[in-house]
Amino acid sequence: MELLEKLKWRYAAKAMNGQKVSQDKIDRILEAVRLAPTSSGLQPFEVFVITSDEIKAKIKPVAWNQSVVTDCSHLLVFAAWDTYTKERINHMFDLTNEIRGFKNEGWENYRQQLLNSYPQKDAEENFNHASKQAYIAFAHAVIAAAYEEVDTTPMEGFDADAVDEILGLREQGLRASVLLPLGYRASSEDWLVDLVKVRKSTEELVTVLN
Repeated sequence: MELLEKLKWRYAAKAMNGQKVSQDKIDRILEAVRLAPTSSGLQPFEVFVITSDEIKAKIKPVAWNQSVVTDCSHLLVFAAWDTYTKERINHMFDLTNEIRGFKNEGWENYRQQLLNSYPQKDAEENFNHASKQAYIAFAHAVIAAAYEEVDTTPMEGFDADAVDEILGLREQGLRASVLLPLGYRASSEDWLVDLVKVRKSTEELVTVLN
């Protein structure tokens, strides 16, 4: 019930007041991101945590000049792999074996299935798949932030190519998927803050098949 109340409290803040979010809260939000499920456990994305005013100022014009980009405490950029490679797949499977301390025949067979599949696919198809995994982690960040009573503004409204260039993502085999400013609402400047949250009813949204 506590989590649901926090989710009712949450909304997409349209203005932030520049107040800094404590590092312990940021750490817990990022840990929620790290723990998010992803397809085959590959975690095919990275998260860039931007506190630099200079970098935020560069991103703002390519993000529809939204004030939250520069007025937030931390700007998270979720950047997905530009494609799946044998090296990337092997790294995650090797990491699993290292942490668990043993090799499993079924797991190794699954490794080969992925190696025989993903690297042969079109890079754009692979990026779209990786980007979906980044969105799962992004959703975890939104929920974790709400639990910490930290405001967020989920943002797809930005020039991804421009953000890639600003952060040098393409050179790292990454592409920007979604942005998430973290901070605290500026209630006096936010037209959305006092409006009632509108969602479909459960009956309209959910179909139960018994």
